[in-house]
Amino acid sequence: MNFRQRSPVWAALVLCALATPVLADDLTAEVMHPWTSGGESAAAKVFADKFTAAGGVWIDRAIAGNDALLAAAMNRIIGGDPPSASHFNTGKPFEELIEAGLLRDVDTVAKSEGWAAVIPKVFLDAVTRDDKIMAVPINLQTENWIWYSGEVFEKSGVGEPPQNWDDFFAAADKIKAAGYIPMALGGGSWAERFVFQKVLVSVAGPELYLRVLKDRDGEALKDAKVQEAFAVLGKLRQYADSGAASRKWNDATNLVITNKAGFQIMGDWAKGEFAAAGLTPGKEYGCTLFPGQEVSIMSGDVFVMPKLKDAQRTQAQDLLAHVLFAPETQIAFNIKKGSNPIRQDVDVSSMDVCARHAAEVLKDPARQVPNPQFLMTNDGLGAVRDVITTYWNTPAMTPGEFSDALGKVLASVD
Repeated sequence: MNFRQRSPVWAALVLCALATPVLADDLTAEVMHPWTSGGESAAAKVFADKFTAAGGVWIDRAIAGNDALLAAAMNRIIGGDPPSASHFNTGKPFEELIEAGLLRDVDTVAKSEGWAAVIPKVFLDAVTRDDKIMAVPINLQTENWIWYSGEVFEKSGVGEPPQNWDDFFAAADKIKAAGYIPMALGGGSWAERFVFQKVLVSVAGPELYLRVLKDRDGEALKDAKVQEAFAVLGKLRQYADSGAASRKWNDATNLVITNKAGFQIMGDWAKGEFAAAGLTPGKEYGCTLFPGQEVSIMSGDVFVMPKLKDAQRTQAQDLLAHVLFAPETQIAFNIKKGSNPIRQDVDVSSMDVCARHAAEVLKDPARQVPNPQFLMTNDGLGAVRDVITTYWNTPAMTPGEFSDALGKVLASVD
């Protein structure tokens, strides 16, 4: 595809450029992102290559880890040395920058290309302020996947993927008895919060999940299904190995890839690691949504565009926004990343069986469940994460004690 021929926005930009002689590096974009693992790097390269093919110059600023990237991006933008674009998670994390007037909108590109008609409403609302689109959404992530090794299943005598939590624990016991790690865990406290929210939806259901994390309903915490979810979370602790605390999430994925572990609870970005290793879902490994709830706990990645003083760099931002959202880019990037295109008008038939299944689930708004990043601020998420980490690392702590501690935190956060 020739991006400049197909986009009316880009055509207008080219006409403006022809009116005034410019240098090639005038379409340079410095892009900050956290994608450093094998699968992530391959996905980031799709963006870089597409932007270069469209006439831009991509300057890569990769910083490992979402938290580290967020801190670095915030420091640069607030400090007056903004990049052309920076990755953020969809939801409230970039709210502070919008309120400070440090981000520009991408409405000219978005309106010309009809973005609003093809972005799911929950995501459109998350990136829109005062009727203007303030970030470029690039994917739909389904977070509540369980990934499993076909070889470990076979050698442990596990037949089918678990249909309920009793099945999961029975399979984990067989895997452990066969000498494998039942559940590969890595990523530290964010991964522990990650498991918590998935178990809460799986056992208690989306309605109670939202009452707990969105409404901060203290009575919901006392519900028997919520208490059951907390008990399941506590039981999962015994299936992680001693190396989990210091392990990165992608190193945990590698334990499943190399048939050293049976399961990993992780979002669809883990699939990018399997792809980078040359594995195919349904063959060497499998995917199943969390037992009990055939829903998608959704999150996504966006790129924000800080306000810049240089007109040519601003023009490069417009080109970048167009390239990131283009249908061909969406398919190519998300195949590498493991996620689904944010655009609902693209054909996903070329994608793998897990992505196609997620796409079917995501068609139904009733089965779309927002990640907590849609529901509370970064400070709130951090406070919730701390109490979950305490529970996960304190086996003597009961579900009731955890519930009381979580209730106090939720009552105090934004």
